[in-house]
Amino acid sequence: MQIKIESAPVEELSLDALAVICFESNEDPPHLLARQNGWLDEILTSGEFSGKLYEIAILHRPQGIAAKRLVIIGGGKRATFSSMEARRVAGSLVRGLKTKGVHSVALLLRQADGPFISAVVEGAILGDWEADKYKSDPKKNDKRIDTFALSVDGGMTPEAQLALEQGRVIGEAQNLTRDLVNEPSNKLVPADLAAAARSMASSYDLACEVLDTEAMGKLGMGALLGVAQGSSNEPFFIVIRYQPADRSGKQLGKPAGSDHLALIGKGVTFDTGGLSIKPSEGMERMKYDMAGAAAVIGAMRAIAQLKPAIPVTAYIPTVENMINGNAQRPGDIVTALSGKTIEVLNTDAEGRLILADALTYANRNGATHIVDAATLTGAIGVALGHHNMGAFTNNETFLAKFMAAARSAGEKAWQLPMDEEYKDYLKSAFADLPNIGGRYGGSITAAWFLREFADPTPWVHLDIASTAWLDEGKAWLSKGPSGVAMRSFVQLAIDWTSSS
Repeated sequence: MQIKIESAPVEELSLDALAVICFESNEDPPHLLARQNGWLDEILTSGEFSGKLYEIAILHRPQGIAAKRLVIIGGGKRATFSSMEARRVAGSLVRGLKTKGVHSVALLLRQADGPFISAVVEGAILGDWEADKYKSDPKKNDKRIDTFALSVDGGMTPEAQLALEQGRVIGEAQNLTRDLVNEPSNKLVPADLAAAARSMASSYDLACEVLDTEAMGKLGMGALLGVAQGSSNEPFFIVIRYQPADRSGKQLGKPAGSDHLALIGKGVTFDTGGLSIKPSEGMERMKYDMAGAAAVIGAMRAIAQLKPAIPVTAYIPTVENMINGNAQRPGDIVTALSGKTIEVLNTDAEGRLILADALTYANRNGATHIVDAATLTGAIGVALGHHNMGAFTNNETFLAKFMAAARSAGEKAWQLPMDEEYKDYLKSAFADLPNIGGRYGGSITAAWFLREFADPTPWVHLDIASTAWLDEGKAWLSKGPSGVAMRSFVQLAIDWTSSS
């Protein structure tokens, strides 16, 4: 989809559709509607349109404009309309129009500062994505928007172009994340995820290293390798490095304070639960258990293009959690890279095992701040539903920095407690700690397990198990992978200011 800013007068844009945002109670209606012989008043009176978020009404052959259709889309209450709503409005517009034979559309954006432009561009790109890669319908590609234009006050200024480019980069990176998560597990085993990471890194001049079973064994990554031993597909540990450079391409030193951000993503390409096998209902969705890894790969692609000032390294442990004669058993004890021993009480609590070794590796390789994302626990959905990532930390200052970035990126996260008392649930008579903590506070005890390997480095853990997949599509986003956490990762790096 081509994204551009139109400098021509909005009335002269010869497109399939021209869209304007209308708010509830007809607050400050766009001037174009005054020419349409009372059409807006008529549909408001009839109840066909009310201005609520994401509602759409279409007028064919409008008066006084070159576009074939005039589209109004609800913006809700003007006082609460933010860049988050703008992103979703753009996605809803694209999704609502592409099924109606519209191939080119312009959106009149009167609130035209940089964050709004970026958000609208992101939303349009995200709204155009579909989970239909493997459908054989020859007409599926007919339902696409070819051109999405923005008509903004002042036209194509350098600031507007910069905002558009940032939105394009982030939107495309989030769709890469969704592409990876959407791959069925017979098309994406750990070797394929490693190949995708290598390909992305090569395309964007990032350093990439992939450790195989032998290399991980020599290092002592026993927690990760224990999970992988039940699969015939080899595990890998992926490292992707971004280093800031000046305009001449010369590598810069670390910014003041020597900060180095690590992004860690859980990469279980399929999760049967192991011998603690999952119920058959819904198991097909377990291809999404590498959504954290995909978010990290997408974030590194965007970071490479947007070039923030802080060095960023991604660490992605990737395995299959399968069952064969060599599969890990409940009661097994493994030794993690850190040297801690872990009693495996439940083989379906495998994500924290592979992340444990990743956290230790990141600490040993210079990380000063760590954020991980993982589809870790079903308990997070019970606690927070499907709207907020669960956020945990060992450092409130760092969490505040992350939460500000998430808000700016239009993603929702909610902090859960990490009181010392919860650590008491993690006790083993036979090893340093077990991999589960019992029935209560499952997301919290999982986070406490990870904290044992993150401390003392400032660390934020994101449990995205209930937000990484949409069982039902939204007006602005299709059913399937959401790409959650990717934008927050990128915004955190962009907004970074060095720590004391």
